[in-house]
Amino acid sequence: MKLFRQGKVKDVYDVNGHLLEFVFTDKISVFDKIIPTIIPNKGETLCRTSAFWFQMLKNRGIKTHFMEFIPPNRMRVKKVEIISDYGKINPKTTNYLIPLEVISRQYVAGSLYDRIREGKISPKELGFSEGKKINYGEELPEPMIEMTTKLEKVDRPVTKEEAMKIAALSEDEYKLIVETVLKIDDTIEKEVDKRDLVHVDGKKEFAFDEQRKLMLVDTFGTADEDRWWDWTEMCNGNFTELSKEYVRQYYRNIGYYDQLKRARAQGAPEPDISPIPEEKVAEIRKIYMDLFERITGECY
Repeated sequence: MKLFRQGKVKDVYDVNGHLLEFVFTDKISVFDKIIPTIIPNKGETLCRTSAFWFQMLKNRGIKTHFMEFIPPNRMRVKKVEIISDYGKINPKTTNYLIPLEVISRQYVAGSLYDRIREGKISPKELGFSEGKKINYGEELPEPMIEMTTKLEKVDRPVTKEEAMKIAALSEDEYKLIVETVLKIDDTIEKEVDKRDLVHVDGKKEFAFDEQRKLMLVDTFGTADEDRWWDWTEMCNGNFTELSKEYVRQYYRNIGYYDQLKRARAQGAPEPDISPIPEEKVAEIRKIYMDLFERITGECY
């Protein structure tokens, strides 16, 4: 096999020109930066969680690129073209990665809460009554769907119109993506509700096949792509992070995220990200392993 692409936490190999093999590593990244720390068993938990969800979507009739799980941390998927030059994508292009990340939110958390506090988004835009004070952890009146770029150096938010333009989507195709995301989230929520997990938000990626039929690609519903809370703790006002968000919060708390944000806003050199302290590595490993067991109902 030939190395096809090296992502921040996944190595991708070309198997035969039609299949790719994902190798889920134990690397970890936040804010588009690879942290110089390894989290033992992380890759295996993500791969096994992804395989669990792909099989569940197959049973629901949702098309994906998933072909085969190879224990413990490999997965074979259908290959699509990656076209980074938006000008080369048109409404007749087939078998390509749609260059967007689709973010769905069910609760007020993370960057959404930051934007609310900063006045960048109003209660009315989220479906609340005008002038309502929105609290962290509050359930949204209806799911919120946002999109960002996927193949640029740093992901950036895009409007519906820009998303449609750069990905060469028709109105119906855009609508289908949103409907599919909501259907997938419904599947996730019904499954994890059995184990008192709250699916807070998450991201998904899509492609078109050779007939320009929509299919879900990459991975989803894991500790890296999605945010999770414990139901009982949430009801008591405690929003303990059960995903990679725990790591993001660490870098926010030590001030790194603010430094990075300033540098990006000013176009200045970005600060290097420091390793995760040894004492926290074991905690993070446990978060990944525990979440895998709670999502899938399997033992590690």
